[in-house]
Amino acid sequence: MRLEHLNLVVNDLTETLAFYQAAFPHWTVRGGGEGEWHGVQRKWIHFGDDNNYLSLNDNGKGTMRPIEGYDLGLAHFAYEVSDLEGLRNRMEKAGFEIAIVGGKDANYDSVYYNDPNGYEVEFVQYTTDIPSERNQY
Repeated sequence: MRLEHLNLVVNDLTETLAFYQAAFPHWTVRGGGEGEWHGVQRKWIHFGDDNNYLSLNDNGKGTMRPIEGYDLGLAHFAYEVSDLEGLRNRMEKAGFEIAIVGGKDANYDSVYYNDPNGYEVEFVQYTTDIPSERNQY
């Protein structure tokens, strides 16, 4: 079993796509369209590769839950990357700043960014293939 995709409601597709294109330069827009979703007209795209993608839907309304709070909802999602320094450089070049410097030890390093909609996204690089050494408990 694996997670195939996340379906995110966003404010602006173009602005959101710029963030994820900086993070994942090898991903492409797989498809898209528009239609009614629970009575609201929305444009949508699938951005990813053959195995994983983000489904991004525009015309989001309301506010995100406070990231630092304990309200119900998504706290963050994470991607494992093979070159965290390269990702940091791409994100900085695209104008996105690190929100949180995450954990770092001999086995992993991580950073968090807030996408243009307020979703907190972690990027982690592991330096071990031993699962029990990847996280501190």
